[in-house]
This record gives sequence, structure tokens and C-alpha cells, in this order.
Amino acid sequence: MIIKHSAKAAVSALLATTMLTACGGNETAPKESGGTNEKPETISIITEFNTSEAPGPDNPVQKEFEKRTNTKLNIMWTSPNSFNDKINLVLASGDMPDLVKVLDFNSSLMRQMVAQGAFWDLTPFIKDYPHLMEYPNSVWEKTKMNGKNYVIPSVRPLNGGSGLPIIRKDWLEKLNLKVPETLDDMYTVMKAFANNDPDGNGKKDTIPLMPRNDLGWVEGVLNHSNGKWKVQDGKLIDTTFEPGTREALLWLNKIYKEGFMPADYAIMKETQSEDLVKNGNVGIYPNTIEAIWRVQAELIKTNPAANFLPLSYMSSPAGKYAPSTPGFSGVYLIPKSVPEAKVKKILTLMDYGASEEGFQLACFGLPDIHFTTDKDGFKIATEQAFKDSVSQSSFGKIFERYDKYLWAFRTGMPKELFERNKKIIDEREKVSIDDPSVGLVSETWLKAGPDYTKKISDLKTKVIMGQEPIEAWDAYVAKLKADATYMKTIDEMNQAYHSVKK
Repeated sequence: MIIKHSAKAAVSALLATTMLTACGGNETAPKESGGTNEKPETISIITEFNTSEAPGPDNPVQKEFEKRTNTKLNIMWTSPNSFNDKINLVLASGDMPDLVKVLDFNSSLMRQMVAQGAFWDLTPFIKDYPHLMEYPNSVWEKTKMNGKNYVIPSVRPLNGGSGLPIIRKDWLEKLNLKVPETLDDMYTVMKAFANNDPDGNGKKDTIPLMPRNDLGWVEGVLNHSNGKWKVQDGKLIDTTFEPGTREALLWLNKIYKEGFMPADYAIMKETQSEDLVKNGNVGIYPNTIEAIWRVQAELIKTNPAANFLPLSYMSSPAGKYAPSTPGFSGVYLIPKSVPEAKVKKILTLMDYGASEEGFQLACFGLPDIHFTTDKDGFKIATEQAFKDSVSQSSFGKIFERYDKYLWAFRTGMPKELFERNKKIIDEREKVSIDDPSVGLVSETWLKAGPDYTKKISDLKTKVIMGQEPIEAWDAYVAKLKADATYMKTIDEMNQAYHSVKK
């Protein structure tokens, strides 16, 4: 059913609605409940948040989790702007919380520490936690290391993530433009956004593209690949060497020279780029389908017509392109310094968070405090929900349940947008391209990869910004092809790929 909205509700993120079943609703009791006389277990956690503010230690949702699971949670919320640097410092120090989130599953430091025995092998335990076992088997398989489960995957949908642009549909309609499908279409749209005053303020001040440090989608479209690797003729191909990568750099250099994206895009923090989008003068912004709502929710307060449309796919001569996700966004590890009895209590906590009841608490909070339910069974977010940062982007970063349409909605999103987004996810699923390298390891790359990655990324940025000519890229590609160490990583990745296939 569809919720009826008043005109006031249409422009207020605080009174918009979300679907009741999005985070579940069945009652599921945790193994350890607050009804025992047992002393609460203190559990420290480090994770990231993507809400405007981090939840405080006295947050009522946190208190409810503690009550239901008989725990005392010390959560170290860390900004996404500095999360990777913070985690590397925490790992290197050896003084780690009880539960550590690492966003980069290919982190060489994390993998070295796993090999050195710094974290628990959870393989003997996880089968006893039924809600964690409801994660897709493919996700558990992809996150194995040496055939063992050292991590709890931060489970996320397979489709609906970042990797495709999201575009101001109201601007397209105002300028009589069609939804772009190819890169040529996208260039036409950007040019119109730059020159034809789509925001109607009489000034030439719009930003056609806000990269959000994510320009890989252009390579993806042209290479028809999801990331650095693709399968061709039964083996892994490094797309660094593909013509599409070179073509992408030329296209992006053209966009940059024409001023279609900020001159300092390469050094902008994610929060800075999002703030510019919230100001209402950005036309295209790569992000997850649900995350764009936090931008649109701000815009519709002053411009009810503002409407960001996630693209279903983009096309090139190679075909339609939409990248899938690996089904997880980071992983949680438990240091070996944690006693085994406490490991089981941590798993009990995470298992409760993976239940419908626990995930509902994480996403929506407490009834009559963070939401009310209308006659059709949909939840209406209250102002307190936003004050307490109740969202799948805060507590839902820890307490997670697999939901195909998780990225179709966000707290406060109107029902009609949720239904639209579900259709987009279904359309992406039909043409989605997997990353074949997830879970594969090259020992040489673990050691040398970070240096190569930085050099490749830095050179791409310089070419895009016109600081180096495209010939510098050609020369570097030739150098890599003659680099024995780099070529060894390709051989090792293929060995790993064929081993998994067998």
C-alpha cells in the first residue's frame, strides 16, 4: 500500500516514511538476555558511521541493545573521513577493542596479522549462530582466508551500492534532457548543467559532477568490468592494461578541462563533497541508492521538486553496465587477546543484531520514541530518530541482516521513492557485473600492492587534471608490463582464481 503524504510532509525529512518490513519485525530473543542475574559483559567496538552525528554513549537504542543482550557497549564511532587511517593505527598498536571493523578486506596489515594469529578463527563457532548463518553463503565464502572464517562480514545487498552516477531528475526535466545512458549522453547532460542554469538562480554556478572520490565508474563502463580485474577467455585480466582505462582518462580529462567537476576534487573529503551537494547546486553524484536520500531530504525542505534519480545502468559497445557489490562492506574481527567465553558473547550479540528484531531496533529504534506506525503498517520517523542518529548508517553498521532491498530505503524516505528504488535494484540485478577478484589473494600484491596502487592512482589523477599527458600513462603501462614483480601479482591472482574455480 501507498502512504498518503501531506504537502508539509513532502518537504520534511523528519515526517517522511519507510517500510515496516525493511528491517524486519519478528520477535527473536537473543541467547543472552537482560533477564538474567549475570553481570553484563563489557564489549568494546570500533566502527564507522555515516549519519550527521555519531550516537552518544547514552543513546536509547544502545541502551536497549545492552538491556536485551546483557552487555555494556563501548562503541568508538569513527568518521569515514579518517576511518582507514585510524584502523591502521589501531591494528599496528596491538591495543585493539574486542570487535574491530576493517573496511578494506584486502588490507595487507590485517591479513599479515591474521597469518600471525592475531585474530580468532571463528570457523568452529559461527555455525551455532543461526541469524549470522542467514547471511548469503557466497558472502561467507568470499570472506574466508586460507579456507577459514576469521571475520564476520559487514553484510550488505548485492545490488544498489555505489559505482553508478545519481542524477538530478528535476534538472533533466527542466532542460528537456533524457536520462543519460552512454558517456556521450553524460557529456551532453553535464554541458547543459554547466551552461543552462538548471537551478534557476540566474547564475552560472552549478557543478555538473561531484566525483566523491569515485571516478572508477567511467573505467567500469568502458572496460565492462567491476574494478581492477575482469574475466576474459577463462583468466583474470588486469584492466590497468585495457584500452578502456586509457579512454576513461581521456574522457575525464575532457570533463575536468571544461570545468564540469571541482578543480580540487582529488583532495576533497567525503563530508565536504556531500555538503556541496546538499547546497543544491550539484547535478550528478555517485553514491549508494539509499545514501542519496540524506542529501535529498535536506534539499526538499527548501525545494520540494528536488529529485535525485539513481541510474539503472550505463551502456557502451560492450553492453549494459551496473556493478554488483561483493555482498559485504568491510569485516569485523575479534582479537586473540579476547577470552573464548567472551568471543561467544560477542557472537551472541552480533547474532541478535542479525535477527529481524535486532536489525529493526538498529534501523528504526524504539516505538513511540523514534517512530510511529500508521494504519497501513509503515513506520513514520520522529524528530527524535534523527536527533539520536537512528539509521542503518549508524547502528545498522554493526547490527546487520541481509536484505536485498536494504539500499532501496533510508530512515525517513517516502514510500513512493522506496518502491521506485526497488525497481531500480531489480533492473541493475539483470545486468550486474561481479568483481571476480573478491577473496583472491596474491602474496606479492599484499606486500607490493599498496605502493603500486598509490602510484597508479596518483598518475591517473595527474592525467585527469592535465598535470601529465596521456603519453605518461602509456609509458607507465609499458613499464608495468616489463616489471617482473607486478606481472608476478597477475600470475598469482590467476593461480588463486583457478584454484577457487577447481
